[in-house]
Amino acid sequence: MMQLRTLIFTSVMLPWILSSAAKDEYMEARNPTTDIASSPDYEDPDSSPTVPPKADEMPTCLLCVCLSGSVYCEDVSPEMSTVPALPKETAYLYARFNKITKISNRDFEDMVTLRRIDLSVNLIAEIDDGAFSKLPHLEELSLAENRLIKLPTLPTKLVSFNANFNRLRSPGVKANAFKKLTRLAYLYLGNNELKTVPHLPESLQVVHLHNNKISTITDETFCKGNTSYYIRPNMAEVRLDGNPVKLSKYPHSFICLHTLPIGWYN
Repeated sequence: MMQLRTLIFTSVMLPWILSSAAKDEYMEARNPTTDIASSPDYEDPDSSPTVPPKADEMPTCLLCVCLSGSVYCEDVSPEMSTVPALPKETAYLYARFNKITKISNRDFEDMVTLRRIDLSVNLIAEIDDGAFSKLPHLEELSLAENRLIKLPTLPTKLVSFNANFNRLRSPGVKANAFKKLTRLAYLYLGNNELKTVPHLPESLQVVHLHNNKISTITDETFCKGNTSYYIRPNMAEVRLDGNPVKLSKYPHSFICLHTLPIGWYN
């Protein structure tokens, strides 16, 4: 009986056991177990966040648009807080809508080709006195919508000067600030805090002094005293509206003009 059981086990179970072992060995061969080495715990120095460059660290013609003597630096990102280094051949600079706070003597040093500078809508509160005085060909200068309380020395060949919407006060605008500007045709000083009118050169065609604190004028503000022989043929427009001065009190102040100033008469 014992021999019969041994014979049954050998003939039936042994082939099944051998077959199962072979199957397991085959599956292990197909899916070998791989030991995963643990990576060391360290910080890759190259993976740290990159700090974007500042405006004054970037080449001007990468930060701005340079085209045939014109440089356009308007609403620059990253924020521009200083005047960029300009190509030597620059004739026209447009740097509006930025965060420039100061103009120094070196900003336009040796830039003899400049003819127009527009620095409107910045945060300029200070300008070195000689920042523009050595620009022999500068004809147009706009400093509108800044924070100026005084003006620097201006180049003598200016044709147009715009300082509307600043904080200019009479002590900061010398009485003879425009006297030597014999080519000046357009002068815009509206929306400031001026109490007096500076000397106005004969060349002027348009003068805007509206929305200031001017309370009085004289017979020589626009003319040469009470004389009917003197005429200002160039002066076409004078704005004094928005000032406390009552123009009807000074009838002899405008006898040399072709048209009456815009302002308060009644």
